[in-house]
Amino acid sequence: MIAGSDAFMTAAFPARDRAFFGEPIGLAFLSFTEAWERFSYYGMTSLLVLYMTQQLLLPGHVDHIAGFAAFRAGLQGVFGPMSRLALASQIMGLYTGFVYFTPVLGGWVADRITGRRAAVVIGAITMSAGHLAMAFDQSFLAALALLICGCGLLKGNISTQVGELYEDSDSEGRTRGFTIFSMGINVGAFVGPVLCGLLAQIYGWHAGFGLAAGLMLVGLLTYLLGLKYLADRPRHSSDAAAPSVMQKHQWRIVLAIAAVAAITVFQSIGYYQNTNIGLVWIDAAVDLNFMGFHIPVSWFSAIDSLVSIVGAPFLIALWKWQDKHGGEPDDLAKIGIGAGVTAAANALLALAALSATRVSVVFPLVYDALLGIGFLYYWPVLLALVSRTAPQHLKATLMGAVFLSLFVANLIIGRIGGLYEHMSPAAFWGQEAAISALGGILALALGAPLRRALRTGDA
Repeated sequence: MIAGSDAFMTAAFPARDRAFFGEPIGLAFLSFTEAWERFSYYGMTSLLVLYMTQQLLLPGHVDHIAGFAAFRAGLQGVFGPMSRLALASQIMGLYTGFVYFTPVLGGWVADRITGRRAAVVIGAITMSAGHLAMAFDQSFLAALALLICGCGLLKGNISTQVGELYEDSDSEGRTRGFTIFSMGINVGAFVGPVLCGLLAQIYGWHAGFGLAAGLMLVGLLTYLLGLKYLADRPRHSSDAAAPSVMQKHQWRIVLAIAAVAAITVFQSIGYYQNTNIGLVWIDAAVDLNFMGFHIPVSWFSAIDSLVSIVGAPFLIALWKWQDKHGGEPDDLAKIGIGAGVTAAANALLALAALSATRVSVVFPLVYDALLGIGFLYYWPVLLALVSRTAPQHLKATLMGAVFLSLFVANLIIGRIGGLYEHMSPAAFWGQEAAISALGGILALALGAPLRRALRTGDA
């Protein structure tokens, strides 16, 4: 564990410091760390499916990947024979899925063994090694494994530390904090695909992957500089010493959190397809020539993040205005709104696919912009809900566990992506719109009982 006494951390922890956009200064270091980490992650993932379909899985390259023959045989033993596109989609789905599975294990490790600060540091170092390994065909599978393990240690624990900057009673501040934190995510998610994609187009795929490695190291340095502002365990000693046997109302809260996370799986399927088959469709169906410049396909992975960055302050202002006038949607309502916006984005691509064989760049731009708005309405809201309602001694574990919704969503995304070759593009995107809309319907239908279950923790 990183050196430093708990007594010192409790005394030095700036609980009421509001030096970063009116929020605790620790939020700045967490947000910038997450921005660099997301820079590297989204920069890499914006290239991954295109890299696999256009180079890595072609003869002359695929034979060089250590252990790939056995890996491919294992996949085909489960899913059956797959084309190159279906195989790439399945690998993408498994990779992004397990990136969001391991945070539950990372939360458990932090809660029981290392503490959150040490877990984040180890995770950042491991991810840096994974990005470096992506620069070589031979170490492709090892690179994915390192990235999955590193993200598991970093992702959920850094999100938990955001929630610990706020008093348990400050639900509005916590939601603002997670929304600002999500802006950091989206800054990295915007800049990463733009710069890594540009380097890959000019100098080759591995140059883009190498840049991702360098920026992950910057994220590690940022986190280390901010350690003194971050608590390593729950601040309230009475909660920290809570018995391991949970009370009845705490079980209801945990089950309600699981249900809310499960509802978001549907819109996550509609959202995260943009970095998988979304890029394949854009490459095949969109006119990418603009004044003699060929727009890198990976750049479209950045549009939703840019909209989330620009839109977050306006959305926070809107929620504050709605709150003053008694009309701010609660967490379940916001999640439902996000699902509706995500469904509309996918429906737009279905209409575009019906209109022409080669469509205007406006369609994917608006599609990704709508996804960015939908993201703000559901993901930071879900994290804030978990941080506010989860039993204190399980916060890190449950914050990691909520990422299981993304694990499930991305496994499904990878499988659905394999169907793309057997469907018309309009039918494929219509299917994505329907799946997203189902999440909104469930949020509306189950909202009342879930609200009651989550309120039991207030007693």
